[in-house]
Amino acid sequence: MPRVVSIFLPTLATDRIRRAEPGILPDTPVVVVARSGSKRTVAAIDAAAFKAGVRIGMPAAKAQAMISGLHLVDADPIGDALAIERLTLWMLRQYTPVVAVDSSDGIVMDTEGADHLRGGELPMLTGLVNALRGHGLQARGAIADTWGGAHAVARATRREVIIVPVGETAKAVVNLPISSLRLPTDIVGGLAVLGFRTVGELSATPRAPLTLRFGPEVGRRLDQMFGRLAEPIDPIRTADLIEVARSFSEPIAAAETIAKYIGKLVVELCAALETRGQGVRRTDLIVYRVDNTLQSLRAGTAKPVRDIAHLTKLLCSSIEKIDPGFGIEKLSLTATMIEPFEEKQSISSLVEESVVDVTPLLDSFGNRGQRMYRLAPVESDVPERNVGRVSPVSEKLGQAWPTRWPRPSRMLAHPERIEVIALTPDHPPASMTWRGKRRRIKRGDGPERVFGEWWVRSSEMEAVRDYYSVEDEDGNRFWVYRSGDGVDPATGTAKWFLHGIYG
Repeated sequence: MPRVVSIFLPTLATDRIRRAEPGILPDTPVVVVARSGSKRTVAAIDAAAFKAGVRIGMPAAKAQAMISGLHLVDADPIGDALAIERLTLWMLRQYTPVVAVDSSDGIVMDTEGADHLRGGELPMLTGLVNALRGHGLQARGAIADTWGGAHAVARATRREVIIVPVGETAKAVVNLPISSLRLPTDIVGGLAVLGFRTVGELSATPRAPLTLRFGPEVGRRLDQMFGRLAEPIDPIRTADLIEVARSFSEPIAAAETIAKYIGKLVVELCAALETRGQGVRRTDLIVYRVDNTLQSLRAGTAKPVRDIAHLTKLLCSSIEKIDPGFGIEKLSLTATMIEPFEEKQSISSLVEESVVDVTPLLDSFGNRGQRMYRLAPVESDVPERNVGRVSPVSEKLGQAWPTRWPRPSRMLAHPERIEVIALTPDHPPASMTWRGKRRRIKRGDGPERVFGEWWVRSSEMEAVRDYYSVEDEDGNRFWVYRSGDGVDPATGTAKWFLHGIYG
């Protein structure tokens, strides 16, 4: 069953102003003013202005009288529309092929077939909201079975992330205000005059009188919210996106037929990529069913490709996820992320050794939802910071692994506290107790002194660690350290920790 994500950006206009004018203090209320003739009214506010009592629709003069030092800015609806369009295109490339602008303050996405690549619904939505917050944007997100349900829940709740369980959308929206139905303002006002307050009250009312008075819009929005009427998302597209499509006079449903036309679309897509000298990194297949619903498949690659056989195999390997329903009337294939394609000369010499390309295998694993990476050295003396995860096919970072002192093959996620008997300041432990077992140390080597990085954290200005490689009577070898130099208390607590185990 499709799941819909609604992202609500309540302070997009004021967030844009704060990003454009970094000199505004965090506690300074910001208000966006719209002009209509000689009238100046409040069109958007931030959290500080709301807390001070300013409300949308209030005269701008009244807002100025209420708050001294209020920062007023003229509304820029074109700039706001461009900003939300840029965000939508970013989500298209990073999250899902089916994403569109949802009114002037939100974005809607269908994540079916894409959320598993980010660990599921909750990790995906939490990561998305956190990413927007990292860019200085306040956001709230909701996932539900319908567009109308997700839209309403995202705007009615104060929680940043909320996920409505499958099949419980009706229960989640029944007590929400009628303003969450995406109805015109005059219809909402008319319903309020009649005494309607919640979606549940409105849905329990006979449909005919409502239709006679307000037209079919009320019933249509209710049916869309409760899932009785399909509401497909029209994906955003731009001129620079390469898209090929095939419509069918007679709907198709057989897996073999779908696979055949996927192959034909891949041929057309690769031909278009070749004319641009580009390769595809992310391609999206959108399936349009006759019942006015959409399905999507996303395939990513580790490097730019336009190999017809490889792309066809990646897309067709997930063909069992497509539910044709009563039939498919259109297939669309889009190169969502493209990069320059580098042609490589094939090895023809008997002396030169050909290099096996493992990226097709990496692509197969990656499109099954498995995170593929390799470890690379990072410029840092602190052990837990000198290892980073990079793409399996990324170029070398120019750093080398430490060679002055041996490093254990297994590093603990977090150093574990141990009890140690040792002579200070420079002798290795004579014995240690780890996880309740006392071990007598037969030999040890060290210390290797590691200094803190004050430019990362100010608390590391004087901090040091003394590392030792030790071996117990059973031949087990460990990497342990003492916090501090053993003399000056300012350098550390003098407690001992186990940080790694030699294989």
